[in-house]
Amino acid sequence: MTNRNDALSNFSVNMQFEDLHQDVVERAKLIIIDCVGAILGGVAEKDAIALINLRSQKIPGADYVKIIGTEQWAEKSQAALLYGTAGTVLEMDEGHQFAKGHPGIHVLPAILSMVQSNWLGRKVSGQEFLTAFIVGYDIAARIGAGSKLKHSMHPHGTWGVIGASVAIGKLLGLNITQTKELLNISSSLTTATSRKTMLEGGTVRNIYAGLSNQMAFLAIDLISANFTGENDGIQSVFGSIISDELNDEVILDHLGQNFEVMRNYFKLHACCRFNHATLDALCTLMERHPELHDTDNIESIDVESYNLAAELNDPAPKNMLAAKFSIPFAVATTLINKTSKVESFSGTALSDSDVLKVAKKVHITENHLMTASLPDFRPAKVSITLKIGKVLSHEVATNKGDWRSPYSPDELKEKFFSLAVRSLDREQTVCLYNNLTYLEKYDDIKTIFDIKHN
Repeated sequence: MTNRNDALSNFSVNMQFEDLHQDVVERAKLIIIDCVGAILGGVAEKDAIALINLRSQKIPGADYVKIIGTEQWAEKSQAALLYGTAGTVLEMDEGHQFAKGHPGIHVLPAILSMVQSNWLGRKVSGQEFLTAFIVGYDIAARIGAGSKLKHSMHPHGTWGVIGASVAIGKLLGLNITQTKELLNISSSLTTATSRKTMLEGGTVRNIYAGLSNQMAFLAIDLISANFTGENDGIQSVFGSIISDELNDEVILDHLGQNFEVMRNYFKLHACCRFNHATLDALCTLMERHPELHDTDNIESIDVESYNLAAELNDPAPKNMLAAKFSIPFAVATTLINKTSKVESFSGTALSDSDVLKVAKKVHITENHLMTASLPDFRPAKVSITLKIGKVLSHEVATNKGDWRSPYSPDELKEKFFSLAVRSLDREQTVCLYNNLTYLEKYDDIKTIFDIKHN
């Protein structure tokens, strides 16, 4: 057993709400609100509706959860799968650029399902819930930051299962020995995810986060049944099998002092984060140059960015998921629709002839200096050549929504409302938002989601 696993287990078991600075608590609440909004937006999508209908029922059963935003009930681990899936469908959930993934939606669905059910047999306070979430998020993000996943892997469905398992274990009151074993077992329950799914619009990708949340319950059952993992599952899986290296110094750096929720980012553009630098630069150009409001004035659009962004080069994506991983489409739909919100990447926008016409004018290339600036920065430069010969350019080094350039509380609140009202009425949305805002004051977090009764 390594010092790493000792340290992570001690951190998880011993961390108390009273040990958390107020800014950490406030950021964690923002992340939870963001993820709940993403889930509520996602459960209104046809793919999510179909899966929910197949995996749930109209009446409750033992340990069943009422899926928020619906009238359906599902067993807790199925609910975790459904929440994690719905929360990623729209590509609006928060993320963590150093972990190169989305820790929040890999942790919240598991513990949300847990506290909504009667499985634990007791009330869970908002403070307990927040502590478990922060611990699970931290461990997931640290393993993500300390590993170097193979380029063919998609980060969803990998290290997230460890964070979700630890968060459940925290609420269950597992001891240090049990938590060490949980780290080893859960690390072996990762998924063989494929990066191509996101580039080709393979929507199976949307269940990866859900699977991690569901598998976390299996990991807990395995602990209860006295199953064991290998001596250091994290090292085996994230040091050689799905990742080329594992850096324990990164994983343990200021553990328990600096919290990874403080390095997250939020999204307003409804697409992959790798598009965001480009869209931030584009939106600045659109604000400064009214002539861009008429796309017939545009001859060509050249985008320079880092390697991961340069891969998003399909000008004619086949579906909503592929569109969210296409810089040509993202640029074109933003120019035509004057927004990069959910509606610009779905429905008729996907086949809009004007959008597809502009998308063909977009050329994306890798700038090696920009690639070298990862993961601290995610830059892009957009140069638009007008038919009159004039070139309009703007470059950004970082993306709006991270800790360097945060969105305002009002912007994040507006985002939550725009997503939540896809599944709830306005009154329910206001009630839920207010409840989540004061999460730490609740003695029984389950009542937060009983929005019809609050």
